[in-house]
Amino acid sequence: MTTASEPGLDLFHNPRAAHGRLYSAAEAAVLDGDGMAAARRDLAAWPGYRATPLHDMTEVARRLGLGTVWYKDESGRFGLNSFKAMGAPYAVLRHLRGVIAGRTGVADAPADEITVGDIIAGKYRDATAGVVVTSATDGNHGRAVAWGAEALGCRAVIYIHEHVSAGREQAIARYGAEVRRIKGNYDDSVRRCAADAAAEGWQVISDTSYDGYMAVPRDVMHGYMVLASEAAEQLPPGVVPTHALIQAGVGGLAAAICATFWQRWGRDRPRFVVVEPRKADCCYRSAVAGKPAATPGDLDTIMAGLAAGEVSPLAWTILQAGADDFLRLSDDYAPRAMRLLAETRPPVVAGESGCAGVAALIALAEHKEAKATLGLGPSSRVLLIGSEGATDPDIYEKLVGKKPAAVAA
Repeated sequence: MTTASEPGLDLFHNPRAAHGRLYSAAEAAVLDGDGMAAARRDLAAWPGYRATPLHDMTEVARRLGLGTVWYKDESGRFGLNSFKAMGAPYAVLRHLRGVIAGRTGVADAPADEITVGDIIAGKYRDATAGVVVTSATDGNHGRAVAWGAEALGCRAVIYIHEHVSAGREQAIARYGAEVRRIKGNYDDSVRRCAADAAAEGWQVISDTSYDGYMAVPRDVMHGYMVLASEAAEQLPPGVVPTHALIQAGVGGLAAAICATFWQRWGRDRPRFVVVEPRKADCCYRSAVAGKPAATPGDLDTIMAGLAAGEVSPLAWTILQAGADDFLRLSDDYAPRAMRLLAETRPPVVAGESGCAGVAALIALAEHKEAKATLGLGPSSRVLLIGSEGATDPDIYEKLVGKKPAAVAA
């Protein structure tokens, strides 16, 4: 079922959604509870770890005609301003553990004997110093890779495309990474990164999977599952959301949230809605096609962190049956969502991609047919992931009219 735009929103109900069944072995082969538990142990041991807050957005719910809106605010995660800190650094850690085990002769020792603390403290510096990790990014992921590499004692080379802002480039370079800007869009930077890594012997750290490259994106997504588990534990006892509206770029975060809730709540899990910008709608197009389908063009959306043209095959394995609906919306809803969050009490600082769930709710409030199709109303309990804060303060101020520090204060 498709709800036509009026003019800023399209909604597609997934005919392959399997809301009535439990999480299957095929899905568990991608993301499972053991993988999430291992990620949680390591991330909890990382200096500075704490669960990010789950805000009860009473004012947002009232304005949009909903019962409850919960907003998992990732803007303070490890000081990186983004949920990406839960994925990329964990994948870098997993890679370095393998390198350390091979170079120090402790390959048969349990992995947890090579601890996060020991690596950060420099115990294995001789083994990690020559390692190079690399990634393509719209900003947040590359910053997380660079931060993880610096903390763990290896080198990072990060690829950005021509539409990435100078502010986001500087934020990556701040952590000692070499930043390489290329012509083209995000998917072009992914291909260039992969080619250079193969030629140089570097390790790609990405949440985008492709043929022959599955283990690292799985590690990244297991890290994302930790924040989903935090959110579930922060809800009132015995309460399950009726809806989850989660943004997608390549689909890694959406798949991790979906998998976590599917395993935790089974048939009682929330109705799961994937949210994308119209200019980068690869998950929406894949749902319509019934198989992975790419978004053509330059992917030049204001929601820069979601500017991906090809869905990750691993993420699609989860979303093809786990997502109930796919929603795409025009860019003008993102600044409106940022301003709404800045005006609430207490205010929330959200970046253009981080507020995508709120942007979708604003659009749905104006498109009554689509809202009714999703069963959203005064009794709905909606969970959102605020995946980033003001990752480029200059862009935030231009869109909101205030500096992020002034909003937060």
